[in-house]
Amino acid sequence: MRVLIPVLALGLVAAPANAAGGGGMSSVPSASAPQYDAATEYRKGVVALQAKDFKAAKTAFDHALSVAPRDANSQYMAGVARTGLGDLKGARKFYAKAAKTDANMIAAWRDLGVTDGQLGDKEKARETLDVIQSRRSTCTETCPQAAALKEADEAVTVALNGVPTASAVPASGAEAGALLFASSGFGDSEYLAAVALINDRNYEQAIAALQSAQRAFGAHPDILTYLGFANRKLGRFDIAESYYRAALAVAPGHRGATEYFGELMVERRDMASARRMLARLDAQCRFGCTEAEELRAWISVGHSPHSS
Repeated sequence: MRVLIPVLALGLVAAPANAAGGGGMSSVPSASAPQYDAATEYRKGVVALQAKDFKAAKTAFDHALSVAPRDANSQYMAGVARTGLGDLKGARKFYAKAAKTDANMIAAWRDLGVTDGQLGDKEKARETLDVIQSRRSTCTETCPQAAALKEADEAVTVALNGVPTASAVPASGAEAGALLFASSGFGDSEYLAAVALINDRNYEQAIAALQSAQRAFGAHPDILTYLGFANRKLGRFDIAESYYRAALAVAPGHRGATEYFGELMVERRDMASARRMLARLDAQCRFGCTEAEELRAWISVGHSPHSS
């Protein structure tokens, strides 16, 4: 088995690889639209939230979402920024998106219910509370999300009962705090731990570590690629594909994601799609590269060339 070797710590995110260059005018407006690095903008937003600069945070998370619109962490943080600005209707929209994208993000459910309570929409707040309480009863007191669900239950119940609040306070609660205060150093540590776990074929724990790294970096293509790889190794092909597609959406030239997506296509016996991935690599690697040669070997034998 061959996995990607991290070249740089994720905390040292470079300038966007797909940033527009040149000083000439383009032929159409869409071609000259700003291109953002999702991970860089996400970190800017987190730093701004920590400084309670909600306007700058909103701008940064909106930039991140323009590149990675289905990143649950960025969706949630965009809601937190709007809560800080007093835009509860706008915040609600993003909390709802985050909860839909990642049903296990209890902070999003919590703040969705709290926001509906603050907006006076008791029916919607009650619907969210029902979801939280149902999951809490299934979870019991020993599951990993027990504390977050208990806190969410209590917070939404208070909001539903109309307890007045002087102002909306974003990102309270342990899970929300973990999102807000995840440092780049923490993210690097979790990412490197995930690489070691993948090398040891401990894919479930690797996924948990990668999800922790996401709290620090958002839609980073290396993290997304590894999430695809680990899920693929567990036979979760549809989930793996979604992560590979997400990685390539934020970094179209990501060779690791392109190779692994091609390998997934081989495993699915979709050789035409695998060859398309190989063609993309060959176009990038004019003088050859490891990713192209690895995928070429997979296509040649119809499976992993390293399997017995």
